[in-house]
Amino acid sequence: MTDVHDRIREFWDRDSATYDRSPGHAVNDVVEAATWRRALLDALPAPPARVLDVGAGTGALALPAAELGYDVTALDLSEGMLDRAREKASVRGLDLTFAVASATDPPDGPFDAVFERHVVWTLPEPVVALRAWREVTAPGGRLVLFEAIWGRRDLTARTRRRAAQLARGMYGVPDDHHAPYPDEVLAHLPLARMPSPEPVVRIVYEAGWRAVRIRRLRDVEWARRLQQPGPLGWLEHLPRYTLVAEA
Repeated sequence: MTDVHDRIREFWDRDSATYDRSPGHAVNDVVEAATWRRALLDALPAPPARVLDVGAGTGALALPAAELGYDVTALDLSEGMLDRAREKASVRGLDLTFAVASATDPPDGPFDAVFERHVVWTLPEPVVALRAWREVTAPGGRLVLFEAIWGRRDLTARTRRRAAQLARGMYGVPDDHHAPYPDEVLAHLPLARMPSPEPVVRIVYEAGWRAVRIRRLRDVEWARRLQQPGPLGWLEHLPRYTLVAEA
């Protein structure tokens, strides 16, 4: 498993150089950023709660959370990704705590909430990670997962992906990552190809969290579509949702 973690770290360190060229990664569109601020306030305890952003990357949600008045700790496996987050925090005059470590080794709490965006699919041991997050969450605290349905493999989904690739080429939109995620790494990720939220719900309960509920992130979906040229927004549309659970 150590080799898998090393491969994952290497991928994201390399991706940090190009990650923010995707508007959806960086959340640098003013409309999308506004929808994410609303989503954070809806899901997290009220500021100035102490929150842990796992897999914070370049700060897409950690920075808006800090702007809203949260006491934010940004955790990521990749030093390269957090370097970008530090740079952006400095430019915006925001005070965050940064921690470089695996998702299964979070910093000491207690945190009022632990949240992530599009991270659970990258975890080789998601149950272990979710249990570790629960251990650093204060009694009565909560888990917040901002996720999407990536793994549909039906004919319609496959056709839309092929059409989206053609549209990206036509409009000159680069790929969202520096390279495809390695197949040999994907083979070790239990949540990498989720066709629905059901596997996530089951793993959250298995890790000891309770009272799971889900809400669709329709405003974020709408804001993402607005940014894409021509039909690309429709072709790359993904159902997105917030999952909240209690410690």
